Amino acid sequence: MSKGVTKQSDDFAKWYTDVVRQAKLADYGPVKGTMVIRPYGYAIWENFQRILDRMFKDTGHVNAYFPLFIPEHFMHKEAEHVEGFAPEVAVVTHGGGKKLEEPLVVRPTSETIIWNMYKKWISSYRDLPLLINQWANVVRWEMRTRLFLRTTEFLWQEGHTAHATAEEAEEETLKILEVYRTFAEDFMAMPVITGQKSESEKFAGAVRTYSIEAMMRDGKALQSGTSHYLGQNFARAFEVTFQNTDNQEELVYATSWGVSTRLVGGLIMSHGDDKGLILPPRVAPYQVVIIPIYRDDTRALVMEEVNNLVDQLDKVNVRTTVDDDQKSSPGFKFNEWEMKGVPMRVEIGPKDVEKGQAVVVIRHSGEKHFIKLTELAAFLDSHVEIIQDQLFQRALDFREENTHTATTWDEFKDIIENKGGFVKAFWNGSADVEEKIKDETKATIRCIPFDQPEAAGKCIYTGEDSTQQVIFAKAY
Repeated sequence: MSKGVTKQSDDFAKWYTDVVRQAKLADYGPVKGTMVIRPYGYAIWENFQRILDRMFKDTGHVNAYFPLFIPEHFMHKEAEHVEGFAPEVAVVTHGGGKKLEEPLVVRPTSETIIWNMYKKWISSYRDLPLLINQWANVVRWEMRTRLFLRTTEFLWQEGHTAHATAEEAEEETLKILEVYRTFAEDFMAMPVITGQKSESEKFAGAVRTYSIEAMMRDGKALQSGTSHYLGQNFARAFEVTFQNTDNQEELVYATSWGVSTRLVGGLIMSHGDDKGLILPPRVAPYQVVIIPIYRDDTRALVMEEVNNLVDQLDKVNVRTTVDDDQKSSPGFKFNEWEMKGVPMRVEIGPKDVEKGQAVVVIRHSGEKHFIKLTELAAFLDSHVEIIQDQLFQRALDFREENTHTATTWDEFKDIIENKGGFVKAFWNGSADVEEKIKDETKATIRCIPFDQPEAAGKCIYTGEDSTQQVIFAKAY
């Protein structure tokens, strides 16, 4: 275990904070609730951005940018929306040394300002669909914050689309949900459950909210991405209409969707161990770290092999870094790169060169391999995907081992209290019952999964007949 890192089994929350700081992912900002994302943490976010941005563009979306400041009266146009965000809104009342005629809301989300612009841009069915995404920061005045997971200011992407029909908008909402599922599972190696949020858990102003829900290694759930079908709510509030093919005026249909730097927190808690981070190769800033070990008289010999390996790995696009810092011992470097979660570590010393081999250590398993120098690049290249698959399977196995089914209220309470994880249980659809379950157990409905059992059941709380099996869990 790395010095100063709390064991997961002792205090998972403290372990998480220790890893974020010691792996140099982020630190606390000078304003309460804010964070500074350090270069290594930002490199992970950049990889997320790069991958997701390509996925959005491949599905027909384009990027734009909208202002950070929103006229306060915009926030009052959609009643449910303003009620949902009111406790979190930061407001600017002065600028340029003077009191503003109208206060400005610091962007908590951009539906209002974007729909104000869409009113100018949309007049005909020929202008639809409008498929825009923006990469931005937002501010939500959170009372209880945690690095990456919940901060006063965070980075995200938010997509906002306009459509001619409800069917097209609903299709868009589910298409993006599938983009998020693919990204989480295929790139983050983080298995997720897809489904619809309950009415009380949906986005303020939405008709329906869909989400991907992941299980962290402490058994808690993390809402990792949401996609909202907004119906005509915002179009009505901002009077955004279009002339349809029958030359009739009609309100447009809308969606919005987003993921944030919270995903970096999800990555840490999905895979990390008592040594620190474990990064899936597809999103890791470096997939291989090479640590040369030498004395002054053997440096040239060792570095020749190191440089040769770097050249070979560059040709097959394996992201590589060489730690040639002569101020630190090899042991210190091993611990540091384990903390940073690099998938593979290569150790090359003069004796290794003489034997024509190198040592490869796999981060997540601790496996040590002695590989011929002539086969080293091919071994590392092939293990990028092997490790990616192993990490996904390990996370999936963990989720399955910690997913339970409850059929009685006593059984449900016992699982939540003593086992944790996900609990599959039937629910009668009542918001009142949902709130009572939350009050008594602290467990919330994470989603109503698309994958439903064929047979009906009994509501976990009331015993009434139910056709909705939902996922309950304690959550971040």
